[in-house]
Parts: sequence; structure tokens; C-alpha cells
Amino acid sequence: MVTECAGKRNLKAGDLTKAMIARYGDANCGKDDCRQAIRILIDSGRCIYSYLGGSYIQLPQSGEPQ
Repeated sequence: MVTECAGKRNLKAGDLTKAMIARYGDANCGKDDCRQAIRILIDSGRCIYSYLGGSYIQLPQSGEPQ
């Protein structure tokens, strides 16, 4: 979903969590699961936090580690 929104809109962690719960259902994907998944993406370098008047999850720019 981060890839789909890249360059179109900024995603907050809460927006991403709500979208994943809506897509996969609360029984299959809870808030804690989403938090863990976001943490894994950030720690691995596949996504980064950007601060543009708020905290957003984005893909790293080219030249940054992935």
C-alpha cells in the first residue's frame, strides 16, 4: 500500500493500520500486528519515517539503503 501511494499522498501509521484492518478484517489483522509489521518495515529500511508537519511512512529515496 505504501508503494501504491508513493508520490500521490502521505500515509500516517494510523491510516495504514486502518486500511489493512479494512482490507483483511479485524480477525486476521489487528492493531498490534500492524504496528509490528510497520516496525519491521522501518527497521529493515524498506520504509522510512518522514516528518512533514507530521509523521508519515514513505519509501526511501533512491540512494538511501533499502
